[in-house]
Amino acid sequence: MNAIIISALWGVLMMYAGFITSNKKTVSVIAVVGVLAVLVSNWLEYSGLPFFNIDTKGMLVYNSFGYMFNVVSHLTLLMYFLLSAKEIEGSSKSPSDHYALIFFITAGISIIAGFKSLLMLFIGIEIVSIPLYVLAGSDKSNLKSNEAALKYFLMGSFSTGLLLMGIAFLYGDAGTFYLEGINMGGGFLSPMKTIGLVLLMVSMAFKVSAAPFHFWTPDVYDGTPTVYTSFMATLVKSAGFFAFLKLFETAFGKVHNQWEVLLSVIIVLTIIVGNITAVFQQSVKRMLSYSSIAQAGFMLLGVYAMNLMAKQGIILYFAAYGFASIGLFAVLAKFKDHSIEGLNGFAKKHPVVAASMLVSLLSLAGIPLTAGFFAKYYMLLSAMKYGNSLWLVIVAILGAAVSIYYYFRVIQAMYFKEENTDSTEEISFTAPFKVMMVINAILLLVLGVHPDWLIMFL
Repeated sequence: MNAIIISALWGVLMMYAGFITSNKKTVSVIAVVGVLAVLVSNWLEYSGLPFFNIDTKGMLVYNSFGYMFNVVSHLTLLMYFLLSAKEIEGSSKSPSDHYALIFFITAGISIIAGFKSLLMLFIGIEIVSIPLYVLAGSDKSNLKSNEAALKYFLMGSFSTGLLLMGIAFLYGDAGTFYLEGINMGGGFLSPMKTIGLVLLMVSMAFKVSAAPFHFWTPDVYDGTPTVYTSFMATLVKSAGFFAFLKLFETAFGKVHNQWEVLLSVIIVLTIIVGNITAVFQQSVKRMLSYSSIAQAGFMLLGVYAMNLMAKQGIILYFAAYGFASIGLFAVLAKFKDHSIEGLNGFAKKHPVVAASMLVSLLSLAGIPLTAGFFAKYYMLLSAMKYGNSLWLVIVAILGAAVSIYYYFRVIQAMYFKEENTDSTEEISFTAPFKVMMVINAILLLVLGVHPDWLIMFL
């Protein structure tokens, strides 16, 4: 509850920060202080010191899983602000408005972290989604940004309609919005509960861009200003997966064996479509968009398994995927040319930034000694522990092998190709930016050696 209230209040403060000061750097500093305040308040509540005593009638209940998800989300957001502040400042005449939207989204993510009722799930998802439509279309002079906002709004509205229809069917069957009430009874699926389950699964698959409901993702990610694509592809996607896992574990745990086949089909399609399509992309930004679809397939293994190792793995996956993607997008945001060729010879001119990007790419590929390796390992092991899913694990491993190819194309361009002589684009990086990129890379390596430092809190 601390995180929800303070995020919302800080969002209101950011709305007025633009009136208080015209200095954009000051606004960014206020935003960073706000993230630290949210992070500390959430940790204090996890330690048994809530600031607010609000009776939610059991609709919001936090456990260690929810608190740790919040911690990882806030740390990722902090890294996002520190790496991308300059781009956020340049994205608008009044960046305080965009910071306010991000803090409101953070409040929605904190609601998702503790929902115990379908009503709170719906409210949390909508608080996250609506400001994102604005951020996607924030570059008003760019037709691709306008197109991205329109597509995101239409597809988001459609998936929300499916979510509400599913909630209505479940309420009609169980007579309650509480997840435990929906899960009561034996392993029998009534017709209304079956329809509600399928509608919720399709809706959540839309939200996390799982195949075959992924078609909006590449265009939206590509058209959205890069600085906000980074935010959408990390924090927002992580929130969707957390909601997916918690919803199906708590509301449909007793009928797991009846929906696992449908989910396994979605997982296989997501891994295959995401990886195969990413191979043929010439734009790094679009390649990372399809890569995020493939990563979604791995995270869905946690929903499929629904055991303790799945929870530990998905928290680690949020951190590994979040830090790696934010680092890559922070560099891409400084480029006008997002093609792979645009990175030719990049390591010779900017060795420190290129080395940090190398760690991020290796982590996304799941190479040992990076956080991404153990994240994928935990996902695969959780599926193995569930049983009867060896074929699913084999498909995931083959998908990970394919992903190495397109990640290494970027590494090859940076380190083994000559710079384009006809390129007139000059990129410069400040010393603080380089320091934060190095810290980001170190975090990925530390979690790759000691993942237990994060997951022990569960």
